[in-house]
Amino acid sequence: MTAKINVEYVSNASELPAEAMIAHWAQAALEGHERYVEVGVRIVDESEIIELNQRFRKKAEPTNVLSFPFEDPPGTQTDVLGDVVVCAPIVSSQAQTEGKPLSAHWAHMVVHGIMHLRGYDHETPEEANAMEHMETRILEGLGFPDPYALS
Repeated sequence: MTAKINVEYVSNASELPAEAMIAHWAQAALEGHERYVEVGVRIVDESEIIELNQRFRKKAEPTNVLSFPFEDPPGTQTDVLGDVVVCAPIVSSQAQTEGKPLSAHWAHMVVHGIMHLRGYDHETPEEANAMEHMETRILEGLGFPDPYALS
């Protein structure tokens, strides 16, 4: 399945993954999706993620990734699946704190965001288990270790 991945960088952080890598990780997370889709991936700094988290989730704090599924207006159908917003400084800080390779954590955040766009969630233990299993399988296919394994 091929998808169009639009990557936008609005972060001043260093060590950002290349657009081709982000697109590769996103494509892997979309494998098996029933139709061609378009996805936006926006790389931001903390100020923007805090604003978005407050506005859409009523949480005035930074987070690593947010997903915004697109809902077609009634009577129409587009190829847009939605947008994923990743906070570069948070991803970098978490990778360092958790002792994970930076590229592995970036891949995980992109895959995690795409899984939300595909309808997966982690509100209940059952949902979390299913989502984590899918993410782990995708990341292992990309050559990364299980992001949920205890170090």
